[in-house]
Amino acid sequence: MKKLKVAVIGTGWVSGEHMAAYMANPYCQLVSVCGRTKESAERKLNEYGFKAKIYTDLRKMLENEEIDIVSICTPNNLHPEETIICAEYKKHILIEKPIALNEDDLNRMLKSVKKNNVKTLVSFVLHWNPLLMTIDKLLKDDTIGDIYYGEVDYFHGIGPWYKQYWWNIKKDIGGSSLLSAGCHALDALLWFMNKRAVEVFSYSTRSKNKDFKEYEYDPTSVTIIKFEDGSIGKVASSLDCKTPYIFNIELFGSKGTIRNNNIYAPEKFPGQIGYITIPTILPDSGDVRHHPFEGEVNHFVDSILNDKKPFPDIEDAAITHRIIFKADQSAKEGKPIKL
Repeated sequence: MKKLKVAVIGTGWVSGEHMAAYMANPYCQLVSVCGRTKESAERKLNEYGFKAKIYTDLRKMLENEEIDIVSICTPNNLHPEETIICAEYKKHILIEKPIALNEDDLNRMLKSVKKNNVKTLVSFVLHWNPLLMTIDKLLKDDTIGDIYYGEVDYFHGIGPWYKQYWWNIKKDIGGSSLLSAGCHALDALLWFMNKRAVEVFSYSTRSKNKDFKEYEYDPTSVTIIKFEDGSIGKVASSLDCKTPYIFNIELFGSKGTIRNNNIYAPEKFPGQIGYITIPTILPDSGDVRHHPFEGEVNHFVDSILNDKKPFPDIEDAAITHRIIFKADQSAKEGKPIKL
């Protein structure tokens, strides 16, 4: 079978993990990398021991190279235009999160992707973390029944020691606490709840710790979500916390409860008197090397080769992003916002 030819845009921390995931897939070939400078692309390729053609102009790369898939791994504010350009050139696109920082850009991306009939996958990479995959299977098996309250939290102190800090702190690039990173938690909550959100209410604040003083937006937010059937959810996101990385999942259902890798479901496990702990890999690190990019890439490649809908694609992610836009509006205005 002819291999799918891959290009990666961006030469930061996460781009190398995308490259490695494609190189591990037998149906892919890394052919080119587009960076802000030739030197940054060379450094990234040398770091991982890969070879590919180097470009500093996206359109020139797309015109000169035979490419099937493009991974967009640049700072957040660049994702919309790069997605639209790649769609115009009929390339399938894996887009790092967040995909857009405002509604207008999001709508332009959706229009371009639909018009050019290309497949997309948004890099909510925790979909391939073993704990979240396990929870998904438990929910599909009706282990805890109908969820009436769900809570997913993202707590990760992103200070000057973190590679993306110096652009992530800027409002026109990082966007907000939810857009920058808390979107992983909201995506997971919506995935597990599988219900239509109708209203959000959000508050935001910031730590007095000087390590985080450069943030142009409140790095901590708490958002309450009301769903159409009356159930509720909560997402907390904190980038200025002093704690080891925490990705907290709590789901309360009519038949039981899931708390991270602890399960209480007495109808499923008769005689159960306490939580069962599932020994599995947890989402417990902010290091991109810990994240399951191979699973993500394998899913995208399989979707392309077998003409299936990737999940979550840009339309799925648009729901998450629109809730974030309204949550950030709610935090600014101090009132609930209808969706």
